[in-house]
Amino acid sequence: MESARLQLQQGKDNGNGAVVTRLDGKLSLETVNSFLQTMRKEQGKHLVLEMSGLSFLDSAGVGALVSLFVTRKHAGKTMTLASLTKQAIAVLQVSGILKLIPTYPTVEAAVNAREQV
Repeated sequence: MESARLQLQQGKDNGNGAVVTRLDGKLSLETVNSFLQTMRKEQGKHLVLEMSGLSFLDSAGVGALVSLFVTRKHAGKTMTLASLTKQAIAVLQVSGILKLIPTYPTVEAAVNAREQV
């Protein structure tokens, strides 16, 4: 059986406090620990997770997103999701998380929305 993998392509602060990180692969039980270890270190004021490369999202992945969102909120930082796949939208909708974490159709929309806040 092929092991689950998740690659994170972390961007740099673009000058307005927003940092974009692209997720490629599966955000699932096998990958959430490394995802959280890496992403909790992100110092950017506003984190945009670009999720068009996400091939699979399960309940453990949803839990990791919520955990990261709450951790950042308590630290006075924000997080949004951008470019969600149909599967990710379905999972987040069923779990009710779309009401909690702001989502945008594109990275540009997520970054621009943050600049207006």
